Amino acid sequence: MGRRAVLKVILDHPAAVGADGRATTPTPAVSLDEVAAATRLLEAALDDSDAMGETAYTLEVSSPGLDRPLRVPHGYLRNVGRLLRLTLRNGTTVLGRVGSAGVEDVVLAVPGEKGRPGSERTIPYAEVARAVVDVEFTSGHTDSEDADDADVDVAEEA
Repeated sequence: MGRRAVLKVILDHPAAVGADGRATTPTPAVSLDEVAAATRLLEAALDDSDAMGETAYTLEVSSPGLDRPLRVPHGYLRNVGRLLRLTLRNGTTVLGRVGSAGVEDVVLAVPGEKGRPGSERTIPYAEVARAVVDVEFTSGHTDSEDADDADVDVAEEA
């Protein structure tokens, strides 16, 4: 049995960025219908071309999963409204909801502790060692009914 190539495609919506370069509204999730439509288009394009040659391949089309670490500003831009857990380079952890995100920093609404009011904290990306979305099962953030980490795998024989 021969080896199969894997062609991975990640679909995403662009973040709504204002004239100031900051995103302040949530980016809609990629729906399962969008993933299925993109899969059909890619399958047709691959079938009509010689891009894969005689190589057997698997086509994987998905959206960015919530569990993927944020590595570039676009990841923060598309997660406005979500709860993030940041580990800073100095070792501290910050948990807060993204109020806005720009090219160089993210603004988090950090909840207060022990009855104290919360605060807004601007954190430059250069200070972030690791950032992940803290998955919430009951949140005020409104995604479409489809999961943000929609995933469809289609096996193709070349």
